[in-house]
Amino acid sequence: MPTRPLLVPVLCLAALAVAACDGDSVRISSTHTENPDAKGALKVVETLQCPQTLGSLTRKGSASAEGSICTYAGPRGAEVSLHLVELDGATPARILKAFEDRLSTALPQAVAQLKASAEEEAAVATAEAGHAAATGDRASVRAPGVDIQAEGDDATVRLPGLHIESRGDQASVRIGGFHIDASDGEGGVNIEGSEGGDNVSVQAHQDAAEIRTSAGGDATRASWILTDNRPSEAGWRLVGYEARGPAGGPIVVATVRSRDRDRGRIFEDAKDLVALNVGE
Repeated sequence: MPTRPLLVPVLCLAALAVAACDGDSVRISSTHTENPDAKGALKVVETLQCPQTLGSLTRKGSASAEGSICTYAGPRGAEVSLHLVELDGATPARILKAFEDRLSTALPQAVAQLKASAEEEAAVATAEAGHAAATGDRASVRAPGVDIQAEGDDATVRLPGLHIESRGDQASVRIGGFHIDASDGEGGVNIEGSEGGDNVSVQAHQDAAEIRTSAGGDATRASWILTDNRPSEAGWRLVGYEARGPAGGPIVVATVRSRDRDRGRIFEDAKDLVALNVGE
C-alpha cells in the first residue's frame, strides 16, 4: 500500500493538533494557562446543588444519600448522575478509575475492541523492531529545516516541530507535545499529548473510541468518554464523566450514559452541573 493515502489523514490530524478533519470524527480541544489559579479556585463542597432543570436535563426526584447524589434524565433516555465523593485517603485517579470500570460495563464491545487494538499494536511494534529496509523506488529531499526520505512504502519526514515515520499502512507522527499513531489497514488512530501538565489521550479503533483529558496542577479537572457506533443491548452508545475538585477533595463527578454517540449538549450540560457546584 502506498504511503500517500495514509499520510493525508495523519497530516490532517497533525496539522490541526488533534482538532477534527472533515467527516465523522472526534473533536478535542485543550487549553493551558501558565497560572493554574487563573482558571478559578475550585470550591470545597459539602452538599450538592441540584437544580430541577439545567439545559436538556431534568432532575429525577430529590438528592439522595444525604445530598451526595442527584440523578437527571436527558434526551432520548440519556442518564446523568451527579456525585459528591470524599477522597478518604484515596487518590482522585483511583476513584475515577472505579467510575470508568462501572461505566465501561455499559459498552462491552467497545472495551473489547480497544483492548484487541492495543494488543495488535504491541505485536506490530515487536515485528517492526526487526523490519528490514524495503526495496523499491527511492526519493530524497533535503533543504534547510526539511528532510524527506522515501523508499517503497516507507517514508520519513522531518520538518521544524514535526516528525513523521510511515511503514506501509502504519504511521507515527510527533508534533509539539503530541504523538499520533495511525493504522490505515486497521482503521485506528491513537493520540497522546501533553503541554504544561495538561494531557490529552485518544484511542480510536473502527467503531470504538476512548477520549481522556486532564489538566495540570494539584486540583482535579478531568474528563473521560467511551463511545461505540454499535449500540449495546440496552441501546447505549456513549458513557463518560466530567470531574472536578480542589486538592484534597471532595470531588464532584457527573457521569453520563447516552444512546447518542455524539456527546452533543448532554455532556456540556453535565459539565455545567459540575461547574455550578465546584467552579470552573
